[in-house]
Amino acid sequence: MSRPIPPSLRGRARRSQPVAVGLVILALAGCERGVDGKAAQEADAGPPTVSTAVVEAATVPRTLDLPGRLASTRVAEVRAQVAGIVRERAFEEGGLVSKGDVLFRIDSAVYRAEVDAKSAALDRAEAARVQALRQSERTETLLERQAASNAQNDITTAALRQAEADVASAKAQLARARIDLDYATVRAPIAGRIGRAMVTEGALVGQGEATKLALIQQVDPIFADFNAPAAESVSIAASGTEGAEVRLVLPDGSLHADAGRLLFTDVSVDPGTGQVSLRAKFPNPKVALLPGTYVRVRVAQGILPGAVVVPAQAIQRSSAGVAQVFVVGEDRTAALRPVRAGALTDAGWIVEDGLKAGETVVVEGFQRIQPGMAVNPMPWHGARTAAASEKP
Repeated sequence: MSRPIPPSLRGRARRSQPVAVGLVILALAGCERGVDGKAAQEADAGPPTVSTAVVEAATVPRTLDLPGRLASTRVAEVRAQVAGIVRERAFEEGGLVSKGDVLFRIDSAVYRAEVDAKSAALDRAEAARVQALRQSERTETLLERQAASNAQNDITTAALRQAEADVASAKAQLARARIDLDYATVRAPIAGRIGRAMVTEGALVGQGEATKLALIQQVDPIFADFNAPAAESVSIAASGTEGAEVRLVLPDGSLHADAGRLLFTDVSVDPGTGQVSLRAKFPNPKVALLPGTYVRVRVAQGILPGAVVVPAQAIQRSSAGVAQVFVVGEDRTAALRPVRAGALTDAGWIVEDGLKAGETVVVEGFQRIQPGMAVNPMPWHGARTAAASEKP
């Protein structure tokens, strides 16, 4: 059972109610004054200022950007061609090597002994050949004097030919022994950049298999292998751009300093992808380009007159991946409009659909505006350069 509230407490509660109500009213009044003050400040500030540029119609190079990867012009796997213990690694890992440079030295004691043995065998065969030659000459003299028979002459002639064959065999075996001795010094088969050593000193290599020792890749010049849709490859061939100059767009959006050359377009279409393989070659004297890097190859396809061009910063990408721009109307109201962007040039993005020359687009200040908001447009003074890193 609840206990009754004493009269003194009931009176105190009645006196505290007006105080609480007054505090709530004061708090609400303060909030209203804060909101009204903020709104008044925003109203005094006026529409947000944005940088705008007028869409221009310009004559620009017509290009086609195609994805691809860099590949070495030559790749050589350095392998042990003779068995033995690695005594020395004579190169710096990751450095440049020239053709014929010494890379590894394998213990050559056995192969030197083999060369000495084969050399002695050759000397023995030479001595036997000289003896057979002398015997054949004597038999021929005796045959002329009728002091020897034809059978004896045939025997000595055959012995001479066998001795000559033994000499030839000994020379071949000596040459093979010298080759094995030379293989004990592993040399670079091509010039290029060498990777890490795959064996260390003291390792047994070439025992039953050609052990892989290192990998050399020639990267100056370097290839860029890329694919194009069949229709685009036909247009490339029709425009006569095979062998023409092409540019390399790096992952950060910048262009490689040196222009390349389109080498060839494949004659067949991949039935699985419907694309055609192409290859371009680029100079790489500073070895700034590495094999396996993802790049975009820009192929020139003539001149495009009257192209609608906007600064690179003007095009944004929506969360759905749609390219779009803010267009400022005559009433200074910003409207968000989807567009279809083409190639990126030094003048900016080529807009293939969604804009026309003479319209005004927002270049900077996107963070301060929303569609349908009034803005204060100011001329944009930036340079029209290809500053974007990827096609929107």
